[in-house]
Amino acid sequence: MAIGVYVALSGMSTDKYNECTKRLKQAGAAHPPGRSYHAAFGPSDKLAVFDVWSSQAAFDKFGKTLMPILQELGVDPGQLSVLEIHKVVKPPVARKSKKKKRAAVRRVKRRPAKKR
Repeated sequence: MAIGVYVALSGMSTDKYNECTKRLKQAGAAHPPGRSYHAAFGPSDKLAVFDVWSSQAAFDKFGKTLMPILQELGVDPGQLSVLEIHKVVKPPVARKSKKKKRAAVRRVKRRPAKKR
């Protein structure tokens, strides 16, 4: 079951947020499995975060990497609000026009065959 996680972080500035994302990237967790949406918002000296995760287990696994980083940066996650997601609405995928599709097909056909 998908979950939404809201965190009102204490002490999270934009500088600390940027450092946190840098460290997550270095740890190979910039785009963790199971997270489908992430937003950081609010005043630059008091950011909050909202994520959508595929499951509590996926979020918990990411937390093992995230929490030590937050602690090193002096950021207190406080009490997390975790709720089941009822529905996620995404805009429809834009379709290519027939003209663009034909042009794409022509480009593919014009490519020379690979030599073996």
